[in-house]
Amino acid sequence: MAKRSGARNAWASTIAILALLGAGAARAGPPFITDDPEPVDLHHWEIYAFSAGAFDSHGATGQGPALEVNYGAAPNLQLHLIAPFAYDAPPGGPTTMGLGDTELGFKYRFITPDKDDWFPQVGIFPLLEVPTGDAHRGLGAGQVQAFFPIWLQKDFGKWTTYGGGGYWINPGPGNRDYWFTGWLLQRQVTDKLALGGEVFHTSSSQVGRDGVTGFNLGGQYDFTEHYHLLFSAGEGGQAFAVDTGAVGRHATTYYLAFQWTY
Repeated sequence: MAKRSGARNAWASTIAILALLGAGAARAGPPFITDDPEPVDLHHWEIYAFSAGAFDSHGATGQGPALEVNYGAAPNLQLHLIAPFAYDAPPGGPTTMGLGDTELGFKYRFITPDKDDWFPQVGIFPLLEVPTGDAHRGLGAGQVQAFFPIWLQKDFGKWTTYGGGGYWINPGPGNRDYWFTGWLLQRQVTDKLALGGEVFHTSSSQVGRDGVTGFNLGGQYDFTEHYHLLFSAGEGGQAFAVDTGAVGRHATTYYLAFQWTY
């Protein structure tokens, strides 16, 4: 496999996973891959400056600096945008940096229980990956991709649990459509700090390759009502770069963001 072709395949997989990194007391979504059904409140904003990716002793790949913007456009409806700066540093090859692929989407919660109801929140969060990055430099997938998930969430006092999954449309030579599933448990430890952990699995996204199971541990620290730090780290590197040598199967993954809400 040619080195640059490998980088393109790496980014097809990278963008698919990073698209799921996507949103505070014990709010779901970022810094985790598993998402939630809870939209931004009506006429409110969430803005993230973040970096996310995977690395080991051989190389690194990811996004950052990157910008995520979410807006509560209507009751139970959130509009979503990610505009990333991408990087890829494979072993034995040059490091490339530049504009990555743009992510567009919307989140709609169609089941909203009262506080004492037994059933969970339920919503959808379809995403579209627009190939604005330069695939020839390994900075984009070169193809339009789409993700169609359904997410559930239930709160129990200081505990929150959420998860679900969906189907990725993943065109391109050697690629195949695939499933993502994930689940997370999180606790509000103090008034300012929430900690949690997730496990996730993607089925095979390329012909002849196995699926990937991974995990992340992380949390959120609230400096004020409007300013927040989000962080996570775990394992699942091959979900970011499949069979390219950029990073190995057990590479460390990370997410770090500063969030502004208003």
